[in-house]
Amino acid sequence: MPSFPPVQAVVRAIELLQALNRQPVSTLDVLHKQTGIPKPSLIRLLETLASKGLVRHAPQYGAYYLTSLVNTLSSGYHSEPRIVEAARPRLDALTEDIKWPVAIAVPDANAMVVRYSTIPNSPLSLLHSTINMRLSLVSRAIGRAYLSFCEDDERETILALLRESKSPEDGPARDAEAVRKMIAQTRAQGYALRDPAVRPVSGTLAVPVYDGKHVVASFGMTWFASTLSNEQVVGRYLAKLLAVSAAITQDLAAL
Repeated sequence: MPSFPPVQAVVRAIELLQALNRQPVSTLDVLHKQTGIPKPSLIRLLETLASKGLVRHAPQYGAYYLTSLVNTLSSGYHSEPRIVEAARPRLDALTEDIKWPVAIAVPDANAMVVRYSTIPNSPLSLLHSTINMRLSLVSRAIGRAYLSFCEDDERETILALLRESKSPEDGPARDAEAVRKMIAQTRAQGYALRDPAVRPVSGTLAVPVYDGKHVVASFGMTWFASTLSNEQVVGRYLAKLLAVSAAITQDLAAL
């Protein structure tokens, strides 16, 4: 038992950092709902974290997001990230079964970042490595799988950031109607495919990964476009990917 009551300001700061870590960008309303901290107190805490370089404010969108400096808070923790810890054995087993490489990515502001890949275990890989590769949220399958299933306010903030991106792959974000149709189709079918204009030599089929009811990552399988059509890939492999996603979600709960 502690010998004194916890310092509430510290407790609130930790709760706020945890909430900011659940999605790439957060509005004040979202942070208030997730933490229960009054908005005036939230603003003071956010400005304090910003003064230390841990948080940035995008005032035109009323959103806040963590900076890479937050990694210094975990520099003494050498275990794998929780999502990779849960996903690694499942993805390794999947590639052993289907042979094609798979990769899992997590959101980082306006992109998805690959955190684990089975390329070293696959005999059918086009690339040597994709670790730390940044993938577009509107053009890449892994990005589309996350964007389509995240919460509405998070999605709108992400799209606002993407509309200002200079990356050619983020250009489709400026076509609101096309994005709306892509998201509706992805949600209806339960999976995402890569924009065929991006790297037509290959394709990727991707599905979201949940922690409880909240999307925290997505993973995808990549294949040679010359060997299989999209329809063939969906028919052969979608059920396997969805089963692995469900298993990772269960493992995350156990962790």
